[in-house]
Amino acid sequence: MVPVLLLALGIGFICGLRSMTAPAVVCWGAQLGWLQLDHSPLAFLHNKISLIVFTLFAIGELIADKLPSIPSRTQIGPLVVRIIFGAASGAALTITAGQPLATGLLAGAAGGVTGAFLGYTWRRLSAGSVPALLAALLEDVIAVGGGFLIVSRF
Repeated sequence: MVPVLLLALGIGFICGLRSMTAPAVVCWGAQLGWLQLDHSPLAFLHNKISLIVFTLFAIGELIADKLPSIPSRTQIGPLVVRIIFGAASGAALTITAGQPLATGLLAGAAGGVTGAFLGYTWRRLSAGSVPALLAALLEDVIAVGGGFLIVSRF
């Protein structure tokens, strides 16, 4: 059960970095047969509409994140979104592994908070030593690559 909890925490962390990437890769994981969500409360993540919507939102977020007008991920609104989608994404992993839904909800939510604050800290600490665009692109690679790596483990 510990590895599944770590993966649920990890997908939540991905959500903390990019809020729409975690649900998008969960949809892709379900579409590719890695995640089994049918007959679960999250079965809606295994349909083409969810796949298209979350993928478009994730792409939009990857672009919008580079804009200076985007609010900080640690503000209450963006943070709540990361907690909710991190929880749902974590739950999708524990459901697939036959573990309790609540376990995934909690681990994913905790990962969402952790990813949001560590991502924020990374951007602040890297300012001045790493170009802002490069720091953001590195975060994108970690979010997308890490997300697919996590969901492919099932």
